[in-house]
Amino acid sequence: MKERIYAVFSKIGGITVFTGRYFREIFRPRFEFQEFLRQCFYIGYKSLALVAITAFIMGLVITIQSRPTLVEFGAEAWLPKMVSVSLVREIAPVITALICAGKIGSGIGAELGSMKVTEQIDAMDVSGTNPYKFLVVTRVSAAVIMIPLLAILADAISLYGAYLGTNIQGAVSWDLFWNQVFDTLSYSDVIPAIIKTFFFGFFIGIIGCYEGFNSKKGTEGVGRSANSAVVIASLLVFIIDLIAVQVTDLAGFT
Repeated sequence: MKERIYAVFSKIGGITVFTGRYFREIFRPRFEFQEFLRQCFYIGYKSLALVAITAFIMGLVITIQSRPTLVEFGAEAWLPKMVSVSLVREIAPVITALICAGKIGSGIGAELGSMKVTEQIDAMDVSGTNPYKFLVVTRVSAAVIMIPLLAILADAISLYGAYLGTNIQGAVSWDLFWNQVFDTLSYSDVIPAIIKTFFFGFFIGIIGCYEGFNSKKGTEGVGRSANSAVVIASLLVFIIDLIAVQVTDLAGFT
């Protein structure tokens, strides 16, 4: 029991130190801009199809599942308003972050873990290249930029899926649906939801890089790094979301 507690606090301390180093390195020249753009392509564009398909299905299914309950209470007309608030404030950002935690977090953990066990990171250090700045700063920065963009895209696509779901058993015009959506949503719904996705992206990138950088020797260590990156990043997504809900509630955004 003591060993497990020690291991947990040791990992928390390691992640804290690893995160602090990111904020030191990002302000030191020179920034690896080409590698940053390459990571934006892999993190953003390569995840686009998966996020889009998931968001569309999510909006469609939630609308179809919510309709019978609202019909029982005679509140069918409230369906676009209810679904839009649910998707934009909570469901779309969190589901997008979880998808990215699984795809991006595991990918970074496995990639850097493979470089660690094959001593490529040590070779970069010996050759005079700062491996942390080249590998970690670029990936974390790309995740911070691209995951909020993916979440915004997921909001739009999920709302389109909700529009189609609304018209499966009913008949709501395009203009009426979007008028109800935009009349319901406000800046207090959209802005906090977007802000928390920056934290999602930061910690997904940090955890993936940390696990990869600290991978143990052998292929088994690479697998454990990828698995740990997904588990810890997914857990942090829920923790950050819980904190964000409490903060927005205290700030009067709800």
